[in-house]
Amino acid sequence: MTLKQYGIIPALDTIDLSEMQSIIKEIDHFDIIYGYKLGFSLGLGFGLPKAVDIIRSHTRKPVIYDHQKAATDIPDTGDLFARIMRDSGVNEVILFPQAGPVTLRAWITALQKVSLRVIVGGLMTHAGYTVSEGGYIADNAITSMYRTAFEAGVSDFVVPLTKPDIVKLTIADAGLDSNCAFYSPGYGKQGGNPHDFEFIRHHRLIIGRSLIGASDRCAFIEQTIHRLEGTT
Repeated sequence: MTLKQYGIIPALDTIDLSEMQSIIKEIDHFDIIYGYKLGFSLGLGFGLPKAVDIIRSHTRKPVIYDHQKAATDIPDTGDLFARIMRDSGVNEVILFPQAGPVTLRAWITALQKVSLRVIVGGLMTHAGYTVSEGGYIADNAITSMYRTAFEAGVSDFVVPLTKPDIVKLTIADAGLDSNCAFYSPGYGKQGGNPHDFEFIRHHRLIIGRSLIGASDRCAFIEQTIHRLEGTT
């Protein structure tokens, strides 16, 4: 049996730069911390270059930008987005291609040209997202998002920790292989369980509110490590 490989990605969903720095300084020494995810709260609140510069003063680990949601514009804006990402100093970028395959391919190509790692999501953690759940997004479109990205050279994907059965089926239908890495939100407050994902080899847990709000963040990471060790 191949050893499962875990990483933890703190989601820096705060509007307080001091809190952001405290989080990184407290837990960056853990080897399991893969990198840090930035979203709109810091990117829009303070400017992405400034936020990245501050993170860089405390760590050399990857900075992942989640635009919530990128790749939802026309194809031609992909080059502009990619240049901004590169100039801001991020290492990886999350796309959610709800504008269709033409935009997705164009934005992937634009980001690859500036040597940024592309992560593509389709499924989300919450209920009421896909048509079968009462939402707006066609279920078969989700599979197409992942398959199209994989065919374009992407090997990193966002999948929700809250929907293991759907994720397993989607990965298989999209033809994603065991070399792919999967980034999963939904741990902690949303109740997602890593034990339900034995079919994923490279698994990176995106953890936000439960880590940020922990009274002892180091103890939280240690407890999470112990829990993950039971799934290897």
